[in-house]
Amino acid sequence: MSLTRADIGVWLINLPRATERRQKMEEQLARMDLPYTVFDGVDGKARKDELVKLMDLPAFERNLGRRVLWGGIGCYCSHLGVWKEFLASGRPAALIMEDDVVFHDDFLAAIDLALAHDHTWDMLKLNRIRAKLPICQGRLGPYRLNAYVGPATGTGAYLIHRETVAKLLPAMIPITRATDHEINRFFRHDFRLFGLEPFPSHLDDNNVSLITGTGFGDVVKFKWYQRLPHYRLKAANYFRRAGWLLKRGMLLPRCGRQLATEPPLSRQ
Repeated sequence: MSLTRADIGVWLINLPRATERRQKMEEQLARMDLPYTVFDGVDGKARKDELVKLMDLPAFERNLGRRVLWGGIGCYCSHLGVWKEFLASGRPAALIMEDDVVFHDDFLAAIDLALAHDHTWDMLKLNRIRAKLPICQGRLGPYRLNAYVGPATGTGAYLIHRETVAKLLPAMIPITRATDHEINRFFRHDFRLFGLEPFPSHLDDNNVSLITGTGFGDVVKFKWYQRLPHYRLKAANYFRRAGWLLKRGMLLPRCGRQLATEPPLSRQ
């Protein structure tokens, strides 16, 4: 059964101290007349002593090849908090947004189309930081529904089903990598992570990130030889993603396929 905007929950993640960001988001959302709930984001820098207990710190630094960014851990926990609220709401799907999103004129039309054909995805990205090596699974109207062999990072805006959240939540602790890196392991969690391209929104933090600092100034990478486990893992994940897609018949492009005209099937 297809969904509409009236069926889903909409959440905006915003740190209470990021008042300017919240104001910009409120103005955009008001213009779209899109009802939403604000989720007070977790301030990782202020709650470091608490959040470190949720982590496997050696695994995190080995997997990422850098020091922990506590703002990023706060972001990680913010998404988990929203997911818990979402499950408690009883809604079948959710639209979750961070507070540095710029919505394009087609954003609501894209949401409506994706919801009308919600059987085609489990989690659907509506913008990205990276979206490498896309493989078109078909078309939804003017959009390509893409899987990715390369990294698909960023959690700025996405749609997600409650079944997918219920599957992911228990596997997210202990924290061993960044939020989007863990989600990008769809091959481990067994769900369809797709992107709707051309993306109907993009990210813009004016180069002042609450996670990585101004111009990525807070990012402290290890020396190249200490990053070898990270490079090895990064390379292996290309093969893992490709293998998962191959087993499910998703590795070959099918852009000539118009998904909007196909009868709904059960979600995988």
